[in-house]
Amino acid sequence: MGVDEAEVPVDAVGKRVSCGGERATVRYFGPVSPTAGLWLGVEWDNPDRGKHDGSHEGVQYFTCRQPTGGSFVRPAKVSFGVDYLTAVRQAYKIDSEEVLSEEISISKKKLKWGNIKERGFESLPSVLLSRSDVSWSGADGEIRTTTPNVEWLDLSGTLLSCWEDVATISQQLDRLGGLQLSYNRLRLPPDPSALRHAFSALKVLVLNGCQLTWPQILDCAPMWPQLEDLCVEENSITELQRPEGRLQSLKSLSLSSNPLVQDSVLSLSALPRLEQLNLSKTGLSVIRFEDAAPGSHTAMYAALKNLNLDHNNITEWFVVDELAKLPSLVRLSCRGNKLVSRDGNPKTANQMLIAKLGQLVVLNGCEIHADDRRGAELDYMKMFGEEWLKAGGRSQPSPQFICEHPRYQALISKYGAPEDGELRKPEPFALKNQLLKVTFVFPDDANRKPLEKKLPASMVVQKVKGLLYRLLKVPAADLRLTYTSPKVAHSVKAAAHTRSPVFLCLCLHVQSEHATVG
Repeated sequence: MGVDEAEVPVDAVGKRVSCGGERATVRYFGPVSPTAGLWLGVEWDNPDRGKHDGSHEGVQYFTCRQPTGGSFVRPAKVSFGVDYLTAVRQAYKIDSEEVLSEEISISKKKLKWGNIKERGFESLPSVLLSRSDVSWSGADGEIRTTTPNVEWLDLSGTLLSCWEDVATISQQLDRLGGLQLSYNRLRLPPDPSALRHAFSALKVLVLNGCQLTWPQILDCAPMWPQLEDLCVEENSITELQRPEGRLQSLKSLSLSSNPLVQDSVLSLSALPRLEQLNLSKTGLSVIRFEDAAPGSHTAMYAALKNLNLDHNNITEWFVVDELAKLPSLVRLSCRGNKLVSRDGNPKTANQMLIAKLGQLVVLNGCEIHADDRRGAELDYMKMFGEEWLKAGGRSQPSPQFICEHPRYQALISKYGAPEDGELRKPEPFALKNQLLKVTFVFPDDANRKPLEKKLPASMVVQKVKGLLYRLLKVPAADLRLTYTSPKVAHSVKAAAHTRSPVFLCLCLHVQSEHATVG
């Protein structure tokens, strides 16, 4: 595994090595007094693996990011890695002689192998070398002839030291469209544009956990002229500068698990083709589009369709109203935040999200069906109906109400103004507050007065019939129920089977109901 002192590369400092299953970067090569021989001073990727900051007995031989990130190791303990094709053969080669020597027994009969042709690597569409010891390309031209059809290459967690080393591999893979380089420590090139040819066809690039800052990513961007999908999670990205003239072909960007400066997020609106943005676990609490009034569309992020804000610090509903300004947003993931409705019910909070975001098609990975949207919007109207009235709703709501509920007037245009009997004050989430008042009328019996009952919203038709049997002494099989509501233009027949979804869904979306019993 290790090397002799004489075999240590002349340019060892900056090289990547493996030692005892851990990855490190060489920061020093030479003597360490008062010991004999030569040592490698390394900075570990995992700082818990080290013992010091690069000093020994008061002498600073090298520096580390972390106070315990360094160690001195003998060259015989480390590996400087292998070339690309050696790693491919180690990962994919089948030893045909070993296979031929094995016996096959079927029903106690011994069979012999026929002629086996060793499989080549020419047809491989992808090469996965994650955590391998790849550190350089090997002989010039061999990669192009040995693995010419590779479209996806995984070199995450390898011993590659710099972008020039990556380029000597990728420039021999003419079809390379996707490259995974996560958990590497790559030195930045002095002139990124000079490596442009090596990544000319690259569409997808993953650089998670590479200790990169946003300015460094922008500096490297000229290397990737056709890049459409960039994933840079778990890096050292804080403030986002505007990518002027950089990454202009980008359609998808993931910045998850970076401690972002939230005021700088709007800088990404300079990416004109950006359709998908992942800002989960970035500490965001506020986002504002001050170029647009409540209820109108912002000029920023014109192409953005899919936004992930999971596990952030969003607590205010005005942030959702700001998201409604995004003209193309149809998919939102907002799990793990603290957006709470007045009744404290998570389902109500989801309904508010749906009602406030009129263009949304998918919320938290679930498709929003027409019935879901209708129910959420009607409930939202009832939930804030009293505030709407107090704000002058029947004539013109106050500017404050419009600011807090930008879609309310649009919902009135869609469904009509809420009726007085439908308005309800916000109440805590409790069983008694989930009861619906249902009025039973009897069109075939003029002498019988209407009957009012408060029933749980989840009560199914069969149990309603059982209740009516006890009250009216009429067998359940002889009962025919139809359902009307101010928001439904026609009567709906309640199905006779035990768990009718018709009654359940419609009851959930109205306050005062009428059931006709015949």
